[in-house]
Amino acid sequence: MTDTTVDRARDRAATHGTTEHGSAAHLRPVAHFAARDTWLNDPNGLVLHDGTWHLFFQNNPEGGTHGNLSWGHATSTDLVTWTEQPVALRHTATEEFFSGSAVVDDRNTAGFAGPGQTALVAIYTSAYRPAHPTLAGRQAQSLAYSLDDGRTWTRYEGNPVLDRASANFRDPKVFWYDDVAGPGYWVMLAVEAVDRQVVLYRSDDLKQWDHLSTFGPAHATGGVWECPDLFRLPVRGTDRTRWVMIVSLNPGGVAGGSGAQYFVGDFDGTTFTPDRPGDGPQGADWLDHGRDYYAPVSFNGVPDGRRVTVGWASNWDYANDTPTAPWRSTMSLPRELGLVRTPDGRDRVVQRPVLPQEDREGLVVHELEIPAEGGRRHEIVLHGEGPDAVVLTVDAAARTLTSDRRGSGDVGFHPGFPSVDTAPLHDVGTTVDLTVVVDGCVLEVYACAGLTTLTQIVFPSAPLTQVTVREVAAA
Repeated sequence: MTDTTVDRARDRAATHGTTEHGSAAHLRPVAHFAARDTWLNDPNGLVLHDGTWHLFFQNNPEGGTHGNLSWGHATSTDLVTWTEQPVALRHTATEEFFSGSAVVDDRNTAGFAGPGQTALVAIYTSAYRPAHPTLAGRQAQSLAYSLDDGRTWTRYEGNPVLDRASANFRDPKVFWYDDVAGPGYWVMLAVEAVDRQVVLYRSDDLKQWDHLSTFGPAHATGGVWECPDLFRLPVRGTDRTRWVMIVSLNPGGVAGGSGAQYFVGDFDGTTFTPDRPGDGPQGADWLDHGRDYYAPVSFNGVPDGRRVTVGWASNWDYANDTPTAPWRSTMSLPRELGLVRTPDGRDRVVQRPVLPQEDREGLVVHELEIPAEGGRRHEIVLHGEGPDAVVLTVDAAARTLTSDRRGSGDVGFHPGFPSVDTAPLHDVGTTVDLTVVVDGCVLEVYACAGLTTLTQIVFPSAPLTQVTVREVAAA
């Protein structure tokens, strides 16, 4: 057995920092966005406008657990330093503001902007409370707009703009579709969550919507479907482009509880057709194989075909119980997505984290090359000054990456938290490349140039600033 301890895997790795008072100060991340002192879940309304990245998010502005759902708001100019802004859309006595998206209406299709103005338009789910006089219990899609770069918002007086008289119709993702055969139009994806279906609509003005098609159920269907997305990506090294649909589900994720699957296929402006429509849950492709990656969606308005996503780094199994009060939950790192053709003839998603270009106290990044010849097996132990550790195992013979967080610190706050989770390694050569990011309570692992990702949250008693790599006997 060989054993190598690395204190600074590269220049960017750094020791922990203190960002708040109290014993859990080291758990607060410095590059993953977390609300100042309240609850956070799904990212909403991701949009780039005039050089500013806008991250809206499901937020309870009055507490540290799920409830009173509103749209929180944060901004960044570089995707790694975030400033929390005032709540954008606050819940009312009759309505909560569930997940959705935002667009820059630079054509003024909705007519919200005056001369010299550009409207940001949020398309969100109105979840009507029992006190609503006519729509109690329904979920429908509504609009709000901002004429001051997202600082203040006005709800459209004609809401809701799309109502199916459903209790589970939610999470609209809207984008502009350039139709080669004619003028473009807006496309909306939303879910009938319990039916495990993505429903697609089109509109010329964001106000009137016509049904295009319905997709699903397909692949993983163990829980409700939520937070869909659809976008085009080029296949690297070719002149081909494909469409990727993301659908999150809870429960039924690959590691248990929440998860996010994706489909690669084609979209003709009306219907999405996946390459593999009927393989069942065993054939699902997963954006992440850890326990803590849910509801990822992409930013609108990003130029040059770049596709950047953010997900929620938690799991509905235990999200309300994680030991970081008064704040609770973080976002994942932003990830830039691509498509590659793998040796098995499949087009698969690859992901690359967006990281600071400078040292940042509290953020540790290890870049490792793990030998794989002859089916070798290595443990990568993430540890610090305390007794706690996360053990990653690269098994070249089994072509797997495993994360064991059972000894990572506080694991007793919920019975579903301690876990050993396994991800496939699709491309194993003489080495397996790993990028391991440790930031407060969030661990993200990228393997095989981003073909495999695994995200976990952990709550060690001291920061995990070091890594030990050791070869072990085959299992």
